[in-house]
Amino acid sequence: MLPLNTLGFLIALAVVLAAAQLAGASAGRLGQPPVVGEIVAGILLGPTLLSGAVPRALFPADVRPGLTALADVGVAVFMFVVGLELDHRTLRGRRGAAAGVAAMSMALPFGLGCLLALALMAGHEHGSSPAAFVLFFGAAMSITAFPVLARILTDRGMQRTAVGGLAMTVAAIGDVVAWCLLAGVLAVTGHHALWQITLVLPFVAIMLFAVRPLLGRLAAAHLRAGRPLSAGALVGVVVLAVVSGGITEWLGLHFIFGAFLAGAVIPRRGTEALREEIIRRITPLGSVLLPVYFTVAGFGVDLSTMDVAALGEFALIVLVAICGKFLGAYTGARACGQSPRHASVLGVLMNTRGLTELIILGVGLQAGLLDTSLYSLMVVMAVVTTAMTGPLLRLCYPSRIQDADLAATRKLTTTAH
Repeated sequence: MLPLNTLGFLIALAVVLAAAQLAGASAGRLGQPPVVGEIVAGILLGPTLLSGAVPRALFPADVRPGLTALADVGVAVFMFVVGLELDHRTLRGRRGAAAGVAAMSMALPFGLGCLLALALMAGHEHGSSPAAFVLFFGAAMSITAFPVLARILTDRGMQRTAVGGLAMTVAAIGDVVAWCLLAGVLAVTGHHALWQITLVLPFVAIMLFAVRPLLGRLAAAHLRAGRPLSAGALVGVVVLAVVSGGITEWLGLHFIFGAFLAGAVIPRRGTEALREEIIRRITPLGSVLLPVYFTVAGFGVDLSTMDVAALGEFALIVLVAICGKFLGAYTGARACGQSPRHASVLGVLMNTRGLTELIILGVGLQAGLLDTSLYSLMVVMAVVTTAMTGPLLRLCYPSRIQDADLAATRKLTTTAH
């Protein structure tokens, strides 16, 4: 017979995966990204319902460390794939517009988020550094979930339109800036020695100027041999992500930065098929483990004690989040020559926060920059802003307009050839 902790862990894992699958499928039938349903399932398995009876019964103390470890692996795989999917070549022909929209869609929500943090600070615990809390909150309000956005665009066939391609590029730029800002905040608030923090930039330089060329030579040799991606090569890629994540964790940042960097340094030129194969084979692992992360994240979400004041804070958070992103992207797009409709589409798409927001909020909770109350409100905000993307997109970008844009794109492509 299995020991109680092992049996409990397996039962908990089965419940988490089944609940996530059911909730994700239900969200899909409602026209939402599956990740919305999976996040909601994680929240419902937390302490919000039945005064916390569900997590006490399903996730006792001797089960949670195992779930947390699996969740961390899932997030590391996810962040590696995010880094791998970024491609600077998407900037071709869009540099000016992408930079302008990205700047405004980051600056306005960041500024409004910082102001909101100042207003909320007195009523919440925020660690030992008020400045770090303000900067973290601003960064959290500036996030767009690049992977979820890509899924929405692909499902609608928008990735082939000019506005869809621009949205992908803007989201990629914005996420890189937000991750860098978050890394800076964590470096300031961490409890690591100064000499460890100062090693971050040399480590990044080693990854870019030593590891990246080495990977390029290995990829070229693999492509010349014409062999399919072996299991050993795939394990090597995973080891790179894990080791890189471990190093950044030790340096005083978070392991997600190392995993992201490992994906970002894999060469792009001539490796498209190889990268697609890596993504195809690694993504299912993350898809299985990410629901565990949603559940672990849900442990910190407790909405059962929400009162009128908390509802007021939630309404203010959602208002600032939506308006900051929409107005920032809209203003930047209009300044760069986009039509009002396309600028509105970009404003809606930039409000997709999803899993990326959840990861950042989890980092803030672990670092003591967010208390449970504010963390809970921010998680629900991430769900709301992601869930509203699909309906608003159907409203401001109907099929007939999208079809016309696709036809125009095909015409330009044909003319160019």
